[in-house]
Amino acid sequence: MKKTRYLVLAAALLMGLAAGCGDKGGAPTGVQDPAKAAATPNASATATPTATASANSKKTVYPLTVKDASGKEVTFAKAPERIVSLSPSETEVLFALGLGSKIVGVTDYDDYPAEAKTKPKMGNLQGNSEAILAANPDIVFAGLSLNKKSVEKLTELKMNLFSVEPKTVDQAIERIALYGRITDTQEQADKVIAQMKAEKQKVVDAVKGLKDDQKKKVYIEFSPGWTVGKGEFMDDLITIAGGVNVASDLTGWKQISEEKIIQSNPDVILFAKGVPDLEKTIRGRSGWDKISAIANNRVAGLDDNLLSRPGPRITQGLYEIAKAIYPDLVK
Repeated sequence: MKKTRYLVLAAALLMGLAAGCGDKGGAPTGVQDPAKAAATPNASATATPTATASANSKKTVYPLTVKDASGKEVTFAKAPERIVSLSPSETEVLFALGLGSKIVGVTDYDDYPAEAKTKPKMGNLQGNSEAILAANPDIVFAGLSLNKKSVEKLTELKMNLFSVEPKTVDQAIERIALYGRITDTQEQADKVIAQMKAEKQKVVDAVKGLKDDQKKKVYIEFSPGWTVGKGEFMDDLITIAGGVNVASDLTGWKQISEEKIIQSNPDVILFAKGVPDLEKTIRGRSGWDKISAIANNRVAGLDDNLLSRPGPRITQGLYEIAKAIYPDLVK
């Protein structure tokens, strides 16, 4: 349970936000998470002209040079054979691409798929530099969960570090394609992408008939007192699902104003169900019993990992969000 809570709480600090509240931004003290720490607005790294692949064979041509989300160029002489992942989201992507046998290290919190639990542990989301060095990886994939000190340490050890930062569902899909090119698993990447796009389209089709005045106002709480504004994938999930995020006037991961949520009067409240007593906390706040979502019992707990990991299952998370908001439309 502690691990689950850690991953859900993680969603803020690694955005690079300092502790704070309200519009000042911030994150719970000591919380860390994959795929959070703004570097560039685009989640997927971009290939330079040296990055080419045959459209027919779907085979990557090496050397392949790509930029990661921090803007750093990384050149791959061949497909990496030894991979360390420092993000549960990256680990899910790599396994989805059929690269389980090449993964030589994951974080202590990687739990999906089940095989990830059997991989050598590289420490928390900041990584244990000694363990990573001993694993002798060709590449270390991270979701920009690393703070500056960790990046500097791995750089000193001459580790090849590649970071990404999906901010939307589409960027999470683009990351699958990117990793497919890097690892020469493009055909498998296409299969994963096709499934993700189909899952997304199912939701889009289900809610496309909604008029603006029919869209439900949604509040999401992924750890006690924390929600998300625009510019992050959770906000994108709510929007695609046909909802209106009541915190969309904010940017990034924010500590809430309880009074502001009362004034926003959301129709639906979503929360991370793996966080102990979070539903009880939400329902028990002073004055919140008058919020439409609580008065009408439209409070739904969702799988923490589907909410917090922008990996290959993000479109499953999208479906669960849409179903919670519009149970009559999304079947």
